[in-house]
Amino acid sequence: MKQPEIGIPILFRCPISLDLFKDPVTLCTGQTYDRSSIEKWLSCGNSTCPVTMQKLHDSTIVPNTTLRHLIDRWLQINCSHGYDLDYFQTVDDSFVVLKHNLQSKESTLEAKVEALEKVIALSKDLPFENCPLIQLDFFQMILELALENADESLNFEGNIMFVEKALVCGLKLLPFSDLGTLNMLKQDESKFTNFLILFKKGSFMIKKSLCHYIVAISSSLQSKELLVMLGKSKILVQELVHLIENKLDGYEESIKALSVLSSVEQNCEVIAKENAVKALITYIVNAPKCEYRSLFGLVMAMKTIETLLGVESAKEDVLDHPNGISEIVKMVFRVSSDNEASESAMNCLIILCQDFMNAREEAICCGILTKLLLLLQSQCSERTKNKARMLLKLLRSMCNRDQK
Repeated sequence: MKQPEIGIPILFRCPISLDLFKDPVTLCTGQTYDRSSIEKWLSCGNSTCPVTMQKLHDSTIVPNTTLRHLIDRWLQINCSHGYDLDYFQTVDDSFVVLKHNLQSKESTLEAKVEALEKVIALSKDLPFENCPLIQLDFFQMILELALENADESLNFEGNIMFVEKALVCGLKLLPFSDLGTLNMLKQDESKFTNFLILFKKGSFMIKKSLCHYIVAISSSLQSKELLVMLGKSKILVQELVHLIENKLDGYEESIKALSVLSSVEQNCEVIAKENAVKALITYIVNAPKCEYRSLFGLVMAMKTIETLLGVESAKEDVLDHPNGISEIVKMVFRVSSDNEASESAMNCLIILCQDFMNAREEAICCGILTKLLLLLQSQCSERTKNKARMLLKLLRSMCNRDQK
């Protein structure tokens, strides 16, 4: 079996030479350097610490024996597996060259695409300890490259392919990288604008990848503000709704992205006003009912509708849709569905039937009472049955009130 490539840990490198420490020494500032590198720095008349740029009140250098022992131990362990120092330096150099090829203005587009393919191939071995792809922060660099000059990039087919590859490459590295890096979209207005341009004008592959990034942003507490920014973008929401409503390539990823954006209360009004509920109901109407793959989309769509019903215009959208109430009623009891879909459908009906007599009447005409009784006799969870009892009780009490 092929051994994974191992790079030199960043803490074992001299900040000046960037090579593995041979004789680590520490300055009064607490920074450690290789003896030969720092002595050369001081002999040139410098009186500051190279990293912190603090004035050195004491030029004494103290051997860092703890770090020396750690490096020796690390070398012993890895050399016992057949690696040597030349190997580590060769591996690290190859990654530095790879990064340079991607960043260099002189590299051809073909060379950059080839470099991305190498990174994708190398990422298959992740995770492994001290991987240079992570240590050299390839993720941030690749994401920045994908977001550069978005408008110009999409005017040339070769550039579109590069952006597609770069975004896929970033997704491969994402699980092993700092999610806080995605906040570059919040901190740099041009990057946020380019993200939206790529979503509006990019290929379906680009749009699908960007949906995955949105979902990743939602999983990081550091990026909640960014999720609000994205959810309030009409351009982004309109594109997601368009993909879902027309069932275009990437619609399933779009449902998931729309769902996580809707999970932030501040976003719901903007999303609802862009006809998201109508698009989701249309998706439910047309989705294959027996495919397992579509089941996830149906559950996600139903839960998103439930979340958006906190907005008044979303309630009106369900009532105005010719299949609004009937499709939600169908989702209450489906052999292929699960408890989540049933519960979300019942929660939607509770919200709508409390506020609208026509919703109650239509739900009853569509057979909601029969479905709830079947649900109570099924093998579903007790929580789902309790929800069914709650809806039955609501319908009974509201109908008695309507008849008075």
